[in-house]
Amino acid sequence: MLDLSTLTTEQRNPLTLELDTFSAMQIAEAMNLEDSNAVKAVGHTLPQVAQAIELAAKCLSAGGRIVYLGAGTSGRLGVLDAVECPPTFGVDVGAVVGLIAGGKNAFVEAQEGAEDDALQGEKDLRGIEITERDFIVGLTASGRTPYVLGGLTYARKLGCKTAAIACVPSSAVGEIAELAIEPVTGPEVLTGSTRLKAGTAQKLVLNMISTGAMTLSGKVYQNLMVDVKQTNEKLHARARNIVVEACDCDPEVASAALEEADGSVKLAITSILLDLPADQAAKALTASGGHIRQALEDRKKH
Repeated sequence: MLDLSTLTTEQRNPLTLELDTFSAMQIAEAMNLEDSNAVKAVGHTLPQVAQAIELAAKCLSAGGRIVYLGAGTSGRLGVLDAVECPPTFGVDVGAVVGLIAGGKNAFVEAQEGAEDDALQGEKDLRGIEITERDFIVGLTASGRTPYVLGGLTYARKLGCKTAAIACVPSSAVGEIAELAIEPVTGPEVLTGSTRLKAGTAQKLVLNMISTGAMTLSGKVYQNLMVDVKQTNEKLHARARNIVVEACDCDPEVASAALEEADGSVKLAITSILLDLPADQAAKALTASGGHIRQALEDRKKH
């Protein structure tokens, strides 16, 4: 029988031993307090998170992918972060991948036994044909999920860059991965329910890795999503507003630039700021590796 008693995520929280007697307000207060502790725990791991951001950006620039691997809540959080990257940053659907134990159905219906299959973690990575250019991130609150351990072991053998996100210190998964990110969130309000604090901490770290990597990859100018895809009316309006904000121009000017740029927010901004036609602005962007700020600096030098 597996002994979970040593895991901090499985221990009882002394502040909520009488949780079943709490009022609704007391429950909300207790959970809010513990959520703030999750934020603090992540704060202690920022040097490691920064390393993960740099690794992810380097892999993307080399044509590799960010691949999240997890089970249960951890796996769902990885899938969530992955599916939100294409519309937010304009990357291809396969640039950020989320794999969850039990397959896609496990996202909406719990497949609890799937996490115990270490070989399946390897099989799922084989299924998407990972290479040494990819960055594999294992997600497991307990730090010991076999599905994740098996996947990361295989990824290391291939020479992939690897990181592990766990919510216990000196985790088993952290020993396998090249980089261990371990926000120690402690006992949950509801004993063992790691979808709570531990899930919050993992989501915060994933936010940082994907947003940071995309920023370093030129998907952001100032604090604007300049590669956002215009897939609905709201995003069409957002695209125009982004151009207006970045260029301090009238909406009509932004709309005209977007039309000339075939809807590319980044190209429209570059065209306006460099005062160049879209085709010439595109060349400037290519020369700068897709970074608007670098394109502007290069223009100043010449």
